[in-house]
Amino acid sequence: MKKFIYTFAILATLCGLTACGNDEDFTESIFDTTTPVVDPNATTYPFDQWIYDEFVVPYNTQIDYKLVFTATNLAYQVTPADYKKSQLLAHFIKYLFYDVYNKYGEKDANGNPLFMKKYGPRLFHFIGSPMSSPSTHTETQGYASGGVKITLVNVNNMRTWNEGVVYTPNDIAALNKDQFHVLHHEFSHIMHQTKSYPVAFGQVTPGSYDPRNWQERDSTESHRLGYLTQYGSSANTEDFVENLSCIITDTPERWMSCLTLCCLNGGVREGDIDLMYAFIDSLGIDVDKAGAVWNKININKELAQNEETKKYEETGRYVLDQHKGDAIGNSDVALKFEAEKSFTSFRDFVKEWVEVDNSGETKGLNAVLKKIEIATKWYVENWGINIYDMRREVQYRQDHVNDYLNGTGEWESEGPVTIYDFQ
Repeated sequence: MKKFIYTFAILATLCGLTACGNDEDFTESIFDTTTPVVDPNATTYPFDQWIYDEFVVPYNTQIDYKLVFTATNLAYQVTPADYKKSQLLAHFIKYLFYDVYNKYGEKDANGNPLFMKKYGPRLFHFIGSPMSSPSTHTETQGYASGGVKITLVNVNNMRTWNEGVVYTPNDIAALNKDQFHVLHHEFSHIMHQTKSYPVAFGQVTPGSYDPRNWQERDSTESHRLGYLTQYGSSANTEDFVENLSCIITDTPERWMSCLTLCCLNGGVREGDIDLMYAFIDSLGIDVDKAGAVWNKININKELAQNEETKKYEETGRYVLDQHKGDAIGNSDVALKFEAEKSFTSFRDFVKEWVEVDNSGETKGLNAVLKKIEIATKWYVENWGINIYDMRREVQYRQDHVNDYLNGTGEWESEGPVTIYDFQ
């Protein structure tokens, strides 16, 4: 309210001042109205003009790729984003984010995309370096501010592209990890701040959120408790958007590892196995794919050193084959791992290892499936978007990223992506 009154007061003052003269005293504006929106003399002019045409005009969205020091978190030392990699990331944001939501999101009466014009971020800020905390040993991979700005970090870790370079699945995996998982995570925050998600989501695993020490949980523990990621276990708001981001961006390998760990240490209820296979199918994963890593499962038993006897004792926890059996020391306890059982297919693992338990707390697979159902239903009911369609579209575009970059195939009419030098 104060801002509105202040603005109105300025306008009233200006009106009062101009009222002192006669109408015939009005002249052309005293301000320079000939200055172009984009400075043609800037060394970055071609890219700045591209941003204006592709983001500012259609979406009222700006991209700050030049480091704005005052807009960074001053608790971290950061470096500017590389000029050419910033251009590539901007193209990827259009190709893998805006164009996807334009396809499935809300349209106007004439069928023109409306969703991102209404709800899209108003500002992107690129930072070249990671943002690591030496005190918590965590890394901030991006953040949203005020529901309008998204900051993406570690831009300089991207692979440089120019004509003739082939973008590989490893490049896409790095892009998902460093930028696009974060982008969908932060945008989902903007979405649920616009339309609240169900209270029931936070009631699935209310007692195990840990905002202070979530980083001390490994993936085995996080999945056992019913979380898709470690960070998701920090708060139900983070858990909610992690569900959405993981569905869109996570690889089949990561999803199958997550589901295996969710089943490994209990937390499976009657009917969950059938629901899990239906979910895997919705993700577009071929569970029976020959040679897939999820069809080579080695389970290890975790042993912890007893401080009094100095002997290793079972913890009651099982992990996948992530270790070589050697003792691992940390600040609290020494661990080692012993081979327990191996399977040559995921289905055999489920059939022979997983036990249904209808008692006890909601955790593991049961908790994950409940949260996914709530999150995906919210997407459909509030936004009219099937998130599995979003996943398929993103995966298709990732598989054809080189066609997009080179302007071939169905992107031939757009021509190749241009990465500018300083002029």
